[in-house]
Amino acid sequence: MKEGLRLALVRRGYSPTGGAEAYLKRLARGVIEAGHEVQLIATNEWPEDQWPLGPITRLRAESVIGFADELEQIRPRLDCDGLLSLERVWSCDVYRAGDGVHRAWLARRRKFELPLKQFARALNRKHRDLLHLEESLLASRKAGRAIVASQMVKNEIVDLYGYPADRIDIVHNGVPLDKFRFDSELREKSRKDLKLKPDQIVLLFAGSGWERKGLLFAIQAMALCKNRKMRLLVAGRGNKMLYKTKRLRFWREEPVQFLGEVADISHVYAATDIFILPTIYDPFSNACLEALACGLPVVTTGSNGFSEIIEDAVHGSIVNHAGNLVGLRDAIRFWSDPSRRAAARSANIERASQFDISRNVEQTLEILTHVASR
Repeated sequence: MKEGLRLALVRRGYSPTGGAEAYLKRLARGVIEAGHEVQLIATNEWPEDQWPLGPITRLRAESVIGFADELEQIRPRLDCDGLLSLERVWSCDVYRAGDGVHRAWLARRRKFELPLKQFARALNRKHRDLLHLEESLLASRKAGRAIVASQMVKNEIVDLYGYPADRIDIVHNGVPLDKFRFDSELREKSRKDLKLKPDQIVLLFAGSGWERKGLLFAIQAMALCKNRKMRLLVAGRGNKMLYKTKRLRFWREEPVQFLGEVADISHVYAATDIFILPTIYDPFSNACLEALACGLPVVTTGSNGFSEIIEDAVHGSIVNHAGNLVGLRDAIRFWSDPSRRAAARSANIERASQFDISRNVEQTLEILTHVASR
């Protein structure tokens, strides 16, 4: 194996709370600790102080196609042994499909949209551009290999684009387990800070992209429970005005609390009883894995790649699709039993222990070094 590899990592945008950005930094540290060098290819959005891990090559283009075009132009001049892209671009050595398959997401989304909205989306240039790039990587085989987080995404790539299954590696997501754990003392403090009463059953929905992740379904399912002791915490970025809860008027107090973007969400997990993410489409939700590591039962859908690693009614509940409100309601009621949650805690923590971020980094690095040393 060639030693001292120089690897280039591609990420177009930047968000201070972005999961992809946090993952990329963890991966880069793992690459460096293994004796290799990394450089980042990004836009001016990425702050200099958020990448103390090597040089940054900044591309000026802001659009998805413009970024891909510029990367293609400079690629022959890049001083690297391998190019790993977390973005849809025209070509790369390894493509990490962390956002899943855009074509599959659009197909699932259509099932929950009115025809007029479907028509407007079809005219949206950004979606067309993403599909063109995805086709280049997968249908035209311009990605040397693909890394996916779940079997669900692997199947979609093979079925929709005919990409060879033997060139797709499943590397499940991972989280820093030392940061996410059950802590009874932190639970009491966090519930007090959030002004939650001891007898309230607290649901948590966490993530940005509320439409895709199914916030509306979470609110509607909680409403069907008709339990005034329930509260839903919402952490993440979104337009809360679209989710005003007039349909929940039988509550004496506002049952949904919007927390905004939370820098340290471990405190919110500590205050929570049930984690709910009735997503329309998710390659593999990190938030679900974090909640599992904290011992929480996770209520999600079969359209979440994360559902592949848990057992229904053991670690949480898997509902067939986001629009199954009765199924979601029944799952919430099932896990509202405190003795049931307590019994599941150790199984959840044990299951999550197999998905530490270090394992993901090790597997990804093994793939990168194999590709780069050929």
